[in-house]
Amino acid sequence: MYIGMWLFSALPFKILYLFSDINYFLMYYVGRYRRRVVRDNLKRSFPEKSDEELLRIERKFYRYLSDYLLEDLRMLHMSAEDLRRRMIYKNTGQYLGLTEKYGGIIVMIPHYANYEWLIGMGAIMKPGDVPVQVYKPLRNVYLDELFKRIRARFGGYNIPKHSTAREIIKLKREGKNMVIGLITDQWPSGYEKYWTTFLGRETAFLNGAERIAKMMNFPVFYCELTKTRRGYCEAEFKLMTEFPRETAEGEITEMFTRCLEQTLRREPAYWLWSHKRWKASKAECERA
Repeated sequence: MYIGMWLFSALPFKILYLFSDINYFLMYYVGRYRRRVVRDNLKRSFPEKSDEELLRIERKFYRYLSDYLLEDLRMLHMSAEDLRRRMIYKNTGQYLGLTEKYGGIIVMIPHYANYEWLIGMGAIMKPGDVPVQVYKPLRNVYLDELFKRIRARFGGYNIPKHSTAREIIKLKREGKNMVIGLITDQWPSGYEKYWTTFLGRETAFLNGAERIAKMMNFPVFYCELTKTRRGYCEAEFKLMTEFPRETAEGEITEMFTRCLEQTLRREPAYWLWSHKRWKASKAECERA
């Protein structure tokens, strides 16, 4: 399967997008992949929008999802130069300066647009600095190895979620400056939950990024992603706090929540609405 995916990913983007158009049709109209989940998530999140508006967002999301799957796979063959051309980083001076000043920063990332392409940011960092990616290992060991290989192609340092603190402290003792990227908007497992109101609904968020920021005293940024056109994206790291230890409990996670809400209201189609994001209420989790 890996050989087939490797060969398929060598196709030019124009050909891949032809396959993506076919895949969109099959996924949306034939297989109806998680249509009920997507439709319910959109309707509950944007009750003010008409059925026609929600249907446009829904179809645009499935087109994005189909593209995203093949764009992620394309990184098996994408050159560093092509990735830099397709993922543009803004305001680099600020966050690279703070990385140098504090020895590291935290970047809180949503499942939005071409977020997987952020692994190429090592190319704009100083030699020797480490782009750290905290990830949740997949149950399928073969796919897990495949995605680790993709994410490490451009100098990324992969850290499994359960080893985050230990590995970051190790890098710090080695004198490495680091940019630590953490996906923060998925359903949190275990007790690592911060509850708030998000898109009008009671929602749990991961609080791991906040805890690491306070442990290391690293400035915290929100990753604002903008999909400019098919196959091209911009990333702007927006400073939320330079002094995490001076913030109240949950304040940093709350800031991320409000930033993500603004992103989704600006352009909702490019978030992973197919995720079962609202699995349980706070009361149900407390009972469990």
